[in-house]
Amino acid sequence: MSTASVFDLVIRNALVASASECVESDIGIRDGRIKMLGQGLAAGRREIDAAGRVVTPGGVDAHCHLDQPMPPPVRMADDFESGTRSAACGGTTTVIPFAAQARGQTLRSALADYHRRAEGRAHVDYAFHLIVSDPTPAVLTEELPALIREGCSSFKIYMTYDDLKLDDGQILDLLAVAREHGAMAMIHAENADCIEWLTKRLEAAGRTAPRFHAHSRPMLVEREATHRAISLSQLVDVPILIVHVSGREAVEQIRWARGQGLQIFAETCPQYLFLTAEDLGIDDSYQGARCVCSPPPRDKANQEVIWDGLNDGLFTVFSSDHAPFRLDAPEGKKPGGEEVTFRHIPNGIPGIETRMPLLYSEGVLGGRITLEKFVELTATNPAKAYGLHPRKGSLAIGADADLVIWDEGEFTLTNQRLHHNVDYTPYEGMTLRAWPGLTLAGGEVVWDGSHFHPRAGRGRYLRGGRPTLRPARPGHR
Repeated sequence: MSTASVFDLVIRNALVASASECVESDIGIRDGRIKMLGQGLAAGRREIDAAGRVVTPGGVDAHCHLDQPMPPPVRMADDFESGTRSAACGGTTTVIPFAAQARGQTLRSALADYHRRAEGRAHVDYAFHLIVSDPTPAVLTEELPALIREGCSSFKIYMTYDDLKLDDGQILDLLAVAREHGAMAMIHAENADCIEWLTKRLEAAGRTAPRFHAHSRPMLVEREATHRAISLSQLVDVPILIVHVSGREAVEQIRWARGQGLQIFAETCPQYLFLTAEDLGIDDSYQGARCVCSPPPRDKANQEVIWDGLNDGLFTVFSSDHAPFRLDAPEGKKPGGEEVTFRHIPNGIPGIETRMPLLYSEGVLGGRITLEKFVELTATNPAKAYGLHPRKGSLAIGADADLVIWDEGEFTLTNQRLHHNVDYTPYEGMTLRAWPGLTLAGGEVVWDGSHFHPRAGRGRYLRGGRPTLRPARPGHR
């Protein structure tokens, strides 16, 4: 074989970052996979000079919502085409959205619906988490175990939202299934009864503007539910992952659990590092609706707690929790075209494209976390948590050729430069210091730093496996 045909593509002069080290290396790619790492590799049919820039694994966004059915007239702005386009332009090459079961629906029919929504549309690879809202005996004993065996190896449990929440007994039943079959259970930890009681009191007092969403969900309701989730996990003796942790009180519960040797994993999101409750409004303006999410952003002091947790190993995963609703649309944050009370504002904010650049800019270049920790949080650990590693989340021989070459330099973020189908970004006007200069998915350039290169239908469905995570020791950096 001639040297010109050894590789389809060689990336030269890269500073290759993994979760454990950074090394100077060339990257040889053939048939969509990494075939060789080392200096002075043979020529490729194509070559890209990274010129000493940082190259990281493509991001794995393990918590995002795409084309999820909503009660009319509300509809998510991003489907699998626009959502995965936006992900790729922000350096994410694998997404794991949710296949949500409606009450009375089988898990299989929910999953089949999501396959139909994704088929032929995704630009990057994808897997699915299940959302279990109706854990009937048939679901617990037949359907869910079978789907876990078939590669749906993670599911989400809600402690809040009327159409999704489960009681403690139901949660215990599901955790027992996770333990027996080796699945990862994710828990949205907020106390639904406390939220409802506070919401009714706020409504009675006429306090219904978007900013009062945060008043209805103080840290106490997250703290109590986090403690309860940990206790249920301890009772069943099964690992859990607590999603979108927002501040100190929940963090303290997780630190306690880790100190007891419990396998409690934790996830946080950009909104808890870069937004505060003031972004929901300091008056009764409806503009605050753009930042309504649950749990809500806290304050500057709690941002520092979250940064500390990212740095010292408390947090396992950094996800976007992308939940895309247009601000000025009758199918979005103004249901039916009306400004509604905070109870009825669709929950969630967009962030699938900005997740990695925000953390790289303020975390790595801001000196808050190491480059290795960035890779661990955004790619390696999510892939391990959901049974996709080492195929995903690593730059290793045999792994999929999903990677990002980073460009560093200051710019002002605007929604105009983003590729989602949402009419705003909550991070408008922020100064960022980095953005993907190139995103490679399966060995193909999907984003070249200025132009998106469509590959709809090239994104493949991924079957998950058993999680391979281990909790970090308390205080481990």
